[in-house]
Amino acid sequence: MRLEIIEDGGVPFDVSIHEGDKNCPVVLFAVGSGGQPERYSTFLIELVESDFTVIAPHFERLLSPHPREEELALRGRRLSLALSAFSQPGAKVVGVGHSIGATTLFALAGAQMWLGPGRQVNISREKRLLRLALLAPPTGFFQAPGALDALKVPILVWVGSEDNITPPSQSEWLAQAISSSQKADLRITNGAGHFSFMDLAPPNTVEPLDNKLEFIQEYSSEVSKFLAG
Repeated sequence: MRLEIIEDGGVPFDVSIHEGDKNCPVVLFAVGSGGQPERYSTFLIELVESDFTVIAPHFERLLSPHPREEELALRGRRLSLALSAFSQPGAKVVGVGHSIGATTLFALAGAQMWLGPGRQVNISREKRLLRLALLAPPTGFFQAPGALDALKVPILVWVGSEDNITPPSQSEWLAQAISSSQKADLRITNGAGHFSFMDLAPPNTVEPLDNKLEFIQEYSSEVSKFLAG
């Protein structure tokens, strides 16, 4: 892994690059609210061993469970900036996001994100994204009429049965809502929680899984297979 620094309107931010072989496909990885990609180390290692290069911007931690429009737009913009800075022209690009990172990637792929009536988040569509894996995604942002009409990519959605932050009902709604235009692969892991996808969960959280590492290895392998298409 190497750490790079690029700028967004003159403001520097970090990007972790986990390099696979030359000319291999690229995974654009969008972290959750904590903003630190290395909290998902097992997954990132699996992606590289599966012949992907991973581009993972760092973000400031979101302090509120209800992000502001400018915070969400910033994350979307910096994901695109990092992809442009560190991917080769013509490279196959796929995306993975956890929690609010999944939401941001979903918007980058063409879904319209709304915070309320007349409050659409301005995230420009990233047409290079060919597949998406969404881990424990919050989906309430996308329930406006027509919000999913522009989605054209295969999607894997994975959530834990014990997730009390983005419950399985949210992912079930999403899989059903997009099924008319394309198939969404929905996985629900019995006993897993919102942070079970992370090697290093936030402080003061309780892990419901006894075999968390086994689950991380399982989803890491399965998501890598899905992304490879």
